[in-house]
Amino acid sequence: MLYLASQSPRRRELLLQLGHAFEVLEVEVPEVPRSGEAAADYVRRVARDKALAGLARVGGAAAAGAVVIGSDTEVVLAGEIFGKPADAAAAAAMLRRLSGGTHAVLSAVWVVDPQSEQGALSTSHVRFDALDASTIEAYVATGEPFGKAGGYAIQGRGAAFVAHLEGSYSGVMGLPLHETARLLRAFGVRPG
Repeated sequence: MLYLASQSPRRRELLLQLGHAFEVLEVEVPEVPRSGEAAADYVRRVARDKALAGLARVGGAAAAGAVVIGSDTEVVLAGEIFGKPADAAAAAAMLRRLSGGTHAVLSAVWVVDPQSEQGALSTSHVRFDALDASTIEAYVATGEPFGKAGGYAIQGRGAAFVAHLEGSYSGVMGLPLHETARLLRAFGVRPG
């Protein structure tokens, strides 16, 4: 049985695109970078922790046939992990910093079963147009930035800010589908 250890509705929608039947496991994993931890290491660690927490949640005899996916996505600018904005002021501050420049979006996916684990990292580069104060204020007022890494949703109104994307659109959304499909094939999981 395939499981997705995520509370993200976007990851659920993306995984459905691959044609797999799956169940959702809601897991609580701390998302706090360790002192000196590089952004790529942090994203991989959180994705792995989610997958392992999901496998532990399945537990018992059911775990024997379980394959669990965990994922994490973060916006990174000049080595700084942005995370999700805590409030409107934090969202606006993030968008001001992203305005007119290019940032990285790191999206890790980790797949585990009781015998093994494998992961992959997708790195995308997103260039924003310059955003004026009224554009940022109007966007924050929509509520869309909340719960989103970097304070924007590329699949929503935030798409209007993106002047150029190099990499994985689905990775920026929260689950890199190419890497996910490859990992699931390695675990013998086929669409159906």
